[in-house]
Amino acid sequence: MKLTVTAQIKLLPDESQIELLKQTKTSYLEACNYISETAFNNNVFKNSKLHDDCYYDLRAKFRLPSQMACSVTKYVVSKYKSIKANKHKLTLVNFKKPMYELVYNRDYSFVKDVLSLNTLAGRIKVPYITTGKDQYFDGTWSFGTAIIKHKHGKWIMSIPVTKEVAEMNSFSNTVGIDLGVNFLATVYDGNKTTFYNGRGIKQKRANYSKTRKELQQKQTSSARHRLKTIGSRENRWMNDVNHCITKALCTKYDNTLFVLEDLTGIRNATEKVKLKNRYITVSWAFYDFRQKLTYKSILYGSSTITVDPKYTSQKCPICAHTEKGNRNKRTHTFKCKHCGYQTNDDRIGAMNLYNMGTEYQSIVTI
Repeated sequence: MKLTVTAQIKLLPDESQIELLKQTKTSYLEACNYISETAFNNNVFKNSKLHDDCYYDLRAKFRLPSQMACSVTKYVVSKYKSIKANKHKLTLVNFKKPMYELVYNRDYSFVKDVLSLNTLAGRIKVPYITTGKDQYFDGTWSFGTAIIKHKHGKWIMSIPVTKEVAEMNSFSNTVGIDLGVNFLATVYDGNKTTFYNGRGIKQKRANYSKTRKELQQKQTSSARHRLKTIGSRENRWMNDVNHCITKALCTKYDNTLFVLEDLTGIRNATEKVKLKNRYITVSWAFYDFRQKLTYKSILYGSSTITVDPKYTSQKCPICAHTEKGNRNKRTHTFKCKHCGYQTNDDRIGAMNLYNMGTEYQSIVTI
C-alpha cells in the first residue's frame, strides 16, 4: 500500500532570494484570483478549457513560468471541484494567502545540499533544514507537488512524500484507545491501562474560549487580529499534543493493532450537550488524532482501525451485558448490573475496543 504524509522543511533564503520568493507568491496569488473570476463569471470549471483560454494571459500579465501557469489553473479548478463535491453553494473563490505550488523536478529539485526553486526570475538555490524530518529524505520516498508559505517570519515548504509500505494483516499486540475530554486518551493493552490526563487541556481550552468570546464582543480591528493569532496558537498547540501522544503510543507498542472509535459524527451530538459546554466537549481534534495515529502506526510497523462506537461505554467487557444504567456519567464510573464488575467508565471503553480488536484479528487471520 502507498503511504503519503506531508514533510515540512525550513528554507534559509538570503535577502535577494526573499524578495524573489515574495514577488513570486504574490504574482501566483493574483493569478489564482484572475483564473477564479474567469471561471466563475463564465461558468467554466474544466481545466483544459481554462488552460486554453488563459495560459498566455498568465504568462504575459503575471510573468509566470510555463509550469506555474499550468499549476495555477489546476489549483483553482481543484477548489471549485471541492465545493461541488461537498455540495456547497457555488460562490466566487477568493484567494487571500500568498503562496505558490511547485511541481517536483519541474519547479523544484534537490541539488546536493541546497534546494533549487523556480521563481519569476528563474531558478534560485536555497539552503534548507529538515530537522525532525530527515527520514523522509533518505532516498526511499518520492516527492509530490509542494507549497511554499511565509509564516511567522519563516519560509516553510510543505512537501507530500509517498512510499510503498507492506500491508500488515496479523499483529502480536492489540491496543484499545478510548478518546475523551477528562482523559484525552485511555489506553488498554490487555494487561495495563494508561490514562492520558485531559483535565489541564480542558481548562486551557476553556481559557481560550473565554478570551475568544471577550475579543469577539469588542468588534475592533485589533481584537480581530488578536482572535486570528489566538486561533492559530491554539491549533498549533492541539496539533502538538496529538503528535506527542500518537508518537508515544507508536514507539511503546511494536507490531500492534490500534483500535479507535469512529467519531466521524461527533459534532452531530451537540444537541445532547449543554450550550456552555459544547466547545470544550465536542471540538477537540479527534479526527486529527486518528489521522496522526494511522500514518505513524504504519511507519512503525503497526496499523489502526476504527469501529462503531455504539454501546462501547455501556457494554460490560467481562460478561457482555449491555445496559445504559451500567454507566454513571456523573461519577465517571461503570458498574455492571449483571455481574457487578466495576471500574472507570473511560477504561470500559478502551477494554471494549480491545476486545473488538482481538475479535477482528481472529476473523482476519482465519
